[in-house]
Amino acid sequence: MVTNNKYKRLDACRDFIVDNYHETLSLSVIAKHSCMSPYHFLRVFKDTYGETPNEYLIRLRVEQAKKMLITEQCSVSEVCEKVGYTSLGSFSSLFVKQVGLTPTSYRRKLWALSAEAYCFPSQAIPACYAYHFLGKLVK
Repeated sequence: MVTNNKYKRLDACRDFIVDNYHETLSLSVIAKHSCMSPYHFLRVFKDTYGETPNEYLIRLRVEQAKKMLITEQCSVSEVCEKVGYTSLGSFSSLFVKQVGLTPTSYRRKLWALSAEAYCFPSQAIPACYAYHFLGKLVK
């Protein structure tokens, strides 16, 4: 069981990850903010949140990338860099694993929901509807 003090430290580490997701983060860097050893931190984080810090970081980066892909007119490579990846191949494979589509396919599917060509759907339809609709297309 996690004590209140440890929970506060873990929560501070999650905030640190959210604030710095676009940077290169290692387990030791994140664990340093919890005042725990990296392996103890990893174990306690996983027990508390049900995912490792790295899984949390990947999920956060992919969610941010999804938002950028539909709201910003920049290349997939630029999105890759903005969310903290240096390898487009790694980013794309993690994106496919999380979303079920390549970043380009994801963007095209959402753009297809718009009435105007290459118009971002966030300007035409609510994002929550687009996410819901896209979820049905992927399954």
